Amino acid sequence: MNTTSFFGDMLQAIADRGRKFLSPGPRVDGNNPVEAMAALCEALLSGRGEASGMALATDILDNWRRLDAEGQRNFMLVLLSRFGPDTAALEKAIDSYRNNRSPSALLELHVAAEPRRQELIRRFNLAPNGIATLVRMREALLRMKSHLPDLEAVDSDFAHLFASWFNRGFLMLKPISWSTPADILEKIIRYEAVHHIGGWEELRRRLAPPDRRCFAFFHPQLADDPLIFVEVALTRDIPADIGDLLREDRVPIAEGDATTAVFYSISNCQDGLRGISFGNFLIKQVVEDLKRDLPRLDTFVTLSPVPGFGEWLARERRSEASEAMTDADKKKLEVIEESGWPDNAELAAKVQPVLTAAAAFYFLKARNSRGRVIDPVARFHLGNGARLERINFLADRSPRAMRQSHGLMVNYLYNFDDIEKNHEAFAARSEVVASAPVRKLVPADRAGRNLIPFPGGAQSDNQKEKGSKEFSA
Repeated sequence: MNTTSFFGDMLQAIADRGRKFLSPGPRVDGNNPVEAMAALCEALLSGRGEASGMALATDILDNWRRLDAEGQRNFMLVLLSRFGPDTAALEKAIDSYRNNRSPSALLELHVAAEPRRQELIRRFNLAPNGIATLVRMREALLRMKSHLPDLEAVDSDFAHLFASWFNRGFLMLKPISWSTPADILEKIIRYEAVHHIGGWEELRRRLAPPDRRCFAFFHPQLADDPLIFVEVALTRDIPADIGDLLREDRVPIAEGDATTAVFYSISNCQDGLRGISFGNFLIKQVVEDLKRDLPRLDTFVTLSPVPGFGEWLARERRSEASEAMTDADKKKLEVIEESGWPDNAELAAKVQPVLTAAAAFYFLKARNSRGRVIDPVARFHLGNGARLERINFLADRSPRAMRQSHGLMVNYLYNFDDIEKNHEAFAARSEVVASAPVRKLVPADRAGRNLIPFPGGAQSDNQKEKGSKEFSA
């Protein structure tokens, strides 16, 4: 028997019984469903019984799912305007703390400052399968924020609670193989965001061979829906081209012959969990499992996209004051506007040194308006303590990669003896730890220049959020 299903059925039975204890309340009809739902929310906050609370939470979430986009937006605005902190209690707690800065007064202030909607969201989670609906609810909320920035306050409450509910201690790491149930495999195909999976046969090539692995994090309340997954290739050396890993006619190697584990695709699966970090835990846990099962593995790297490079390069090519490239460099790069240039060996040879030097500058020197490394994938891996190991020219010729990065991919190396030191350098000083060959790509006359603020910084920062399905590799 499926334990999660049994538990969900049990909660549903409790919620159904809880309705017997509810006094007649507001009916949610077509005239003003949001107002009626707001009244149900007040009843949920004031109630004490767990069974009746489950019934109310179930009714509210059921009605949420039936709302159209406008109704869902109006409900979020109700959460914003009516379910913030109790202002009277907050002002009283502030006065109390000013007069007596004791631990008890500070606790009273902390409790009073919490918006009522945080407790409301907690109680929503009483409903059977409540957490799945709450994830969908935040997914809708994230879409609304671009037009209604005040909803950031509501989103902050969701994110605060999700950070606890999806804590690493609650997550389960499971291997994904060709024998995994088909409903989960179908989701792997659908959620893959870095290198498109064209169908079941292509998925089989990524899961069935002895030199391939896939792992995913699951939450107990979302047991059949992965949160994030990573695809791993076992190789003899560090790859420089995604085609070497994915081509249909490649010859697999025995797992015992592998010395290198390559993380070539990481995909976040739930848009509603955007900004909740799983990837750093995932990589470290997978490395531990691989080292335990395959002790010959001694190198752990990624083969990663560079999604912010194309936008940055276009801006530098337009700039008359670019510090990243000379006018002669810009002239050589004119050919990248021609669709067939990668297939022309002579043109590619002229472009390669200029493009890779610009990429090295992009990683090592360029910064956005917040003083951060521009590329969202780089921020993730460098923040985890990886080293920028190699820049690979024309490593991915897919249309999206050519558009985003002119085909460039990079390797980030995870040397677990240096992770803490590398992380500290990046976090404290925004210093990118890179191999000597990468550092040498930046011409000497530009190596000492000041960091370049990138006006598109806010947008580039948001790429990490926008890419909840297009995460990294």
